[in-house]
Amino acid sequence: MMGRYGGSAFLIIYLVLTLLFAFPALIAEMTLGRMSRKGTIHSLQAGFGPVAGKWTGYFLLCVVTIAGSYYAVVVSNVFFTSFFALVPGFNHDNDSTYTSLLANGWLQYAITLGLIVLSLLLIWLGLIAGIERVSKRFMPVFFVALIYMIVHALTLPGAVDKFVQFLQPDFHLLGPREMFAALGQAFFSVGLGGTFVVVYAGFLGPREKIPGIALYTAFGDASASLLFSLFLIPSMLVFGLDMTEGPRLIFHTFPQLFAAIPGGRFVGPLFLLSISIVAFLSLVAAYEVPFMSLSHQWPQTGRTKLLIMIGTVQAILALPSAVFPSVIGYLDLIFGSGMQVLGSALCVFCLTWGMRREQVLEHMFNGQPPAWPHRVIFFWIRWIIPLALLSVLGSYVYEVI
Repeated sequence: MMGRYGGSAFLIIYLVLTLLFAFPALIAEMTLGRMSRKGTIHSLQAGFGPVAGKWTGYFLLCVVTIAGSYYAVVVSNVFFTSFFALVPGFNHDNDSTYTSLLANGWLQYAITLGLIVLSLLLIWLGLIAGIERVSKRFMPVFFVALIYMIVHALTLPGAVDKFVQFLQPDFHLLGPREMFAALGQAFFSVGLGGTFVVVYAGFLGPREKIPGIALYTAFGDASASLLFSLFLIPSMLVFGLDMTEGPRLIFHTFPQLFAAIPGGRFVGPLFLLSISIVAFLSLVAAYEVPFMSLSHQWPQTGRTKLLIMIGTVQAILALPSAVFPSVIGYLDLIFGSGMQVLGSALCVFCLTWGMRREQVLEHMFNGQPPAWPHRVIFFWIRWIIPLALLSVLGSYVYEVI
């Protein structure tokens, strides 16, 4: 997103918005989810009432369903790139072959369908915990490969000079559209939006400290983003790639970087395999969110039938993104940025205005007697976050109109 929305100035604003707004919103959504423990719809009904809460919940589940459909195509691109890096390997002779196959919408759609089926099958079999344990074993490999690529990306001819020049922010490039994109990225990257966090917070134990978990999540995500930028941006600048291309730009960067660095034939597949596993788990989570929420809402519907319904909808919605990948950037701006911010704002409003403050503070801070820092955090979440989110969203809509 940096290349399209203001360069390094976007990165700085993204980090600031993560600290000031995404982190407190994480605390709010985790508190709401742990108070309910029954998914998105039930959580919103507790604050908005049975009717308004139900339809608000359905709206947010529709948002995450649409976001999951184009994200499945992105994950299929990651898997295809991993396979290509492993089998033929990236070199200057097969660049055109890779680009042609990546642009083959029907091939990518077939891979997407396979991933959708596999994700839903794992949910049905209850094997997600095992996959997560396997993924944790890949994290050290992923980290070592990432550091290796950062070092070699920065040693590419002219990389450091171009990167230093890129890091000089020009805040005049930032307008309502760029602020909106940065805010949406800050919220989307940590799973905010009234769905992921609310559902998975229902599994938190009563003694687990929500502020600490939220801080760890926000800090970890921001750190990962910075590490990725340390090898992606110098590589893009050296190879002369158009940084405004959008989400698929990363898939044009990997082949050139792996072909240029020593050991890229070996390090590249390991790195991409690690990313593939993490991305696949995120895809599974995107399907678990509506599955778990609707399971509580429709107890009479069997698990198999519900998963088939989710899979059918995902297969239909993923087709346009696979065949016309240029729409992914626009869909992500609407459903990955705008609607996620709106969903989180609704959850914040539900928690701080629809429920008693004493009850919220008790669950937010593990029953500790309310102290002045707790009240300040509650005030910030109740007043500042909704006003800031609505201000950024309103400015963007005004600019577009």
